[in-house]
Amino acid sequence: MVAEAEPPAADAGAAGAARPPLLRLEGITKRFGELLANEAIDLELGAGEILALLGENGAGKTTLTNILFGHYEADAGRVLVADRSGRLSPLPAGRPEAALAAGIGMVHQHFALAHNLTGFENIVLGTEPWWRPRPARPGARRRIEALARRMGLEVELDRPVGRLGVGARQRIEILKTLYREARVLVLDEPTAVLTPQEAEGLFATVRALAADGRGVIFITHKLAEVEAVAERVVVLRQGRKVADRPLAGTGRTELARLMVGREVREPVRRPHPPGRPVLELEGVAAGSGRDRIEGLDLVLRAGEIVGIAGVSGNGQAALAALLAGLLRPERGRVHLDGSQTALSSPRAAVRAGVGRIPEDRERDGVVGELDLASNLALERLAAPETSRLGLLRRRAMRERARRAIEAWGIRAPGPDVPARLLSGGNMQKIVLARALEAGPRLVLADQPTRGLDVAATAFVHERLLEARERGAAILLISEDLDELLSLADRIGVLHRGRLAGPFASSALDVPTLGLLMAGHEAAVPTAGVAA
Repeated sequence: MVAEAEPPAADAGAAGAARPPLLRLEGITKRFGELLANEAIDLELGAGEILALLGENGAGKTTLTNILFGHYEADAGRVLVADRSGRLSPLPAGRPEAALAAGIGMVHQHFALAHNLTGFENIVLGTEPWWRPRPARPGARRRIEALARRMGLEVELDRPVGRLGVGARQRIEILKTLYREARVLVLDEPTAVLTPQEAEGLFATVRALAADGRGVIFITHKLAEVEAVAERVVVLRQGRKVADRPLAGTGRTELARLMVGREVREPVRRPHPPGRPVLELEGVAAGSGRDRIEGLDLVLRAGEIVGIAGVSGNGQAALAALLAGLLRPERGRVHLDGSQTALSSPRAAVRAGVGRIPEDRERDGVVGELDLASNLALERLAAPETSRLGLLRRRAMRERARRAIEAWGIRAPGPDVPARLLSGGNMQKIVLARALEAGPRLVLADQPTRGLDVAATAFVHERLLEARERGAAILLISEDLDELLSLADRIGVLHRGRLAGPFASSALDVPTLGLLMAGHEAAVPTAGVAA
């Protein structure tokens, strides 16, 4: 049952009398079979406005933006875009090229850049006629440099993108949209791979874009970012718009309640003495290229959470693959419960008692075409409760899945539904149930809340803390620094494959972690170093 929509503030639906509209969505409705993704959604964005678009996983945000960009056609309603004279005209449905021509640009969380090309080449790619062998470099370069100066987006244009940091890559993505004269920008989870300092730089850029008369739609699950940059907020819940109001006077607690229809309580980490060492890494080297670990020493004890911070691509993937049984160390030793082990395969890792929560739940966590019951059984196919004499016990698998649906709050009609039809939050609950139900002694939690809404995030945090209380040793790899500070007992920082720390989390804060992530050794805390 859908909660009744709340009445919007008196001036919420309009972008403001002083702001001419750049974009208007009228009555957008979209169904996928029986699923109502969007219902009669109205939205307006004014010139110079920064609008935050919020909602739970599955609330309809992605469908709405796909309609805006022509990837989907709405069943009802229309999109209107202002031309240079300010006159609103309908945007042709289902035509991405029309959205680009109308001045709508999008910067995705996962950048769409050619790593072998320079920043300049990425920006102009696709804007020149195919028969011209080289772009009109002098004029294009002058224009890009002028845009970069005006918007605070300075970047090395002549360096291959693959050799640039993630903050620089994001600036190139934004310059790509501005070079194409975008006047409406949609930023989808734009800070997911940035350090706190880079995020602050992004916020300054967003404000500069608004000051230049552009409209910005900012999609994020981080409510602190909404408070930092947005002026107005639109909240979707179960496909319907339930709030459209100025941000002023609306706190985080109220925003969370609007998103999920109830109060969300974040679990609290309580003092808990750690036990014996469960995992010991001594001088471990593994991986290749930028994502490599070198000389890594780490001790993880029973009943504690050790967090790993770092900008994406600094060795986190190699560390996670090592513990998941996907990568063998080139040098060094890995001890599990005092015994040296290679964790030589995923099967060996599972048998050794490692509960695995992978970074990409859709690629590595679930098999989309398999049903919920099969996904829950994937790592225990040889167990007596799953198979007998080489044959799967489907009835027992379904019964286990029914119990998991109830115990883990998985929103699914039953155990036979394909995993691909579930929202991201419910996919993650399948992964959590499979990883934690067996009571693992070591838990690898790699970006466990990436892309999840506030309610799903609180649920994941609660289950990780419960596993800690039961005595599991948990390695939490996360780019969400607030998550690390709230959950982890100790935090280490990976930079170019080298680990600083771990340090007691009580000795750290977000700015210090951000400096360590950028490689500033002077930021190492003078107190709170934990063994």
